[in-house]
Amino acid sequence: MKDNKEFLQHISPFCILPDSILKEVSDMMSIKTFKKDETIYIQDKSPVTTIDIIVKGAYKANFYDSTNVLRLEELYNSNDIYGGSSVLLNKQFSIRTVIALEDTEVLTLDKEEFKALCRSYHEFFEFFSNQFGNKMLNDAYAHFVKQNTMFEENFIDADLIFTRKIDTITPRLLVTCSPQTPLHAVAALMRDNVVNCVYIKEDNELVAFVSKDTIITNAIANEKSIYTEVMEVAEKEVVTISKDALVYEALLALYPSQKEYLLVKDGEQNLGYLSRYRLLTEHAQSPLVFIQSVKLSNTVFELKEKWAKVPEFIESMLGRGVNAEIVNRIISTIADEILFRVIKGVIKEMPPAPAQFCFMVLGSEGRNEQTLATDQDNAIIYEDKANLQRETVRAYFLEFANRISTRLDDIGFKFCTGGFMAKNPKWCHSLSHWKRNYDSWIAEPAPDQVVKFSTFFDCRFVYGDKSLFDELHHHMLDCIDKAPPKFLYNLVSNTLQYEVPLTVFKGIKTFVKNDKKVFNIKHSMSTIVDMARMYALQHKIQDNNTGARLKELHKAGHFDESQYKELLNAYYYLMGLRLKNQSTQILRDFTEATNFLELKRLTAVEQATLREIFKFIKDMQWVIKARFNINR
Repeated sequence: MKDNKEFLQHISPFCILPDSILKEVSDMMSIKTFKKDETIYIQDKSPVTTIDIIVKGAYKANFYDSTNVLRLEELYNSNDIYGGSSVLLNKQFSIRTVIALEDTEVLTLDKEEFKALCRSYHEFFEFFSNQFGNKMLNDAYAHFVKQNTMFEENFIDADLIFTRKIDTITPRLLVTCSPQTPLHAVAALMRDNVVNCVYIKEDNELVAFVSKDTIITNAIANEKSIYTEVMEVAEKEVVTISKDALVYEALLALYPSQKEYLLVKDGEQNLGYLSRYRLLTEHAQSPLVFIQSVKLSNTVFELKEKWAKVPEFIESMLGRGVNAEIVNRIISTIADEILFRVIKGVIKEMPPAPAQFCFMVLGSEGRNEQTLATDQDNAIIYEDKANLQRETVRAYFLEFANRISTRLDDIGFKFCTGGFMAKNPKWCHSLSHWKRNYDSWIAEPAPDQVVKFSTFFDCRFVYGDKSLFDELHHHMLDCIDKAPPKFLYNLVSNTLQYEVPLTVFKGIKTFVKNDKKVFNIKHSMSTIVDMARMYALQHKIQDNNTGARLKELHKAGHFDESQYKELLNAYYYLMGLRLKNQSTQILRDFTEATNFLELKRLTAVEQATLREIFKFIKDMQWVIKARFNINR
């Protein structure tokens, strides 16, 4: 065959790849030929090292039962692809016996490069996962695949886990009562309807709920009368989820609230409720069960042990093709749960807080984009008190923050080298003091002041009185309205500081660190983070996650469809490489996780994709320069 690339342009899903990537892939491929009736693979014996695209001829693929009787036969003709499912199921050996029906010529691609394509291009991967899903509708095919495959550590299984929707789980019956209902009547409702949770309805709205655990904790333990009105002991925060949401999203929604029950909605209609336990059983083999075990840990030692196990989960999820966006959310949720346990522990051992307060996280954790190379970025807001109490209140919260930070450092969350921690007197203030900080950062927007403002724009409430956080956040948005032109100029300039690591000949530029040729992948991602933040600040978009910001900016027309998809794919592709590199450093190299990535550890497909991403980032920087009329 004269031109591999020309041939691949007509083969799905290779035809959807960018032209430059298709050229790289075509150069990696090899031609193999087989004689008529030649056995190519033997079921459960022959290793699958490539995927095969049939150029001419045909494959016959058979399933045999344990007595070697033929049970199922499939044909693969010209332009068909064999081996995709075997590779994505990460099975070492072929799940079928394959014979050449006639003299056959195939184009082969190494399985590692194929998996790299699946990680890099979601539509490419979807072609094979959808193909596999359609085949599994055939009972005979499903029987033999399940019999011969353990469904562990594979791309396709991961896709099924993390794409399952709430509407595939039937919610429990919704039982309601009025706020004035006495506790004994609520208990009777639970008994008669065989439910563990009753929601409280007021003016046709569900405003609270009470569970069996709530009655034990808030009523019986406090010696409340059985005639006490239910609203007095109820949980006031109702967590809701759409029936169209994903199951893993529902679980992640429950963890920050520390609630056990989730109200399922179809638009404005209430369908019923689901418990945390029910959702966990749907994900029995997933890291979400691990998050629940973190919730049950109470000591610093236990929490340290839990955090030490996180790299194994990350490596497993990435190895199975789980999207980096999901992995980020899971790491951040685990980190939040650890932080929550630490805060609760410190609260128990200190005297009661002398004022209402709010603990918030910043930076990557504030954006729900935490990695394994992480440090502490946090701050405290406390309510204003009279002059005589100010120093006492401040001293309390600095000691409070110091204990929290020290324990987090023991667990594995290092002290921030830049000092962005609540234990630093600069980042532990009353609400009015914080407001003055924002006012000063905006009034004289020197580059370092703009960086501070940006850092605190990437903030997220974790614990305490959320009204303090909300008031400060609204003040921040008001400040943006008053910002002088230089503020936006410095924001844009900051986005343009990064120089993409491409050589004159479009290779990837590296530098030597510890005798290894590396590049800093965090810096590569920072441009996209800065870009999304800069536009979000300019247009007062309140989402703090980079992916969510890009989505909102696209919806508002600030990025066209192509720019939005390229930015989103580039960001999470880089994040996937970053997380994979960090887990490898911890688990294989026995070193600390860093953001320095060795080029030689990447496949040819991954290197080619990186080059395309860097070229795109450079193009987007030119777009920003033109849009904001910046000459540099």
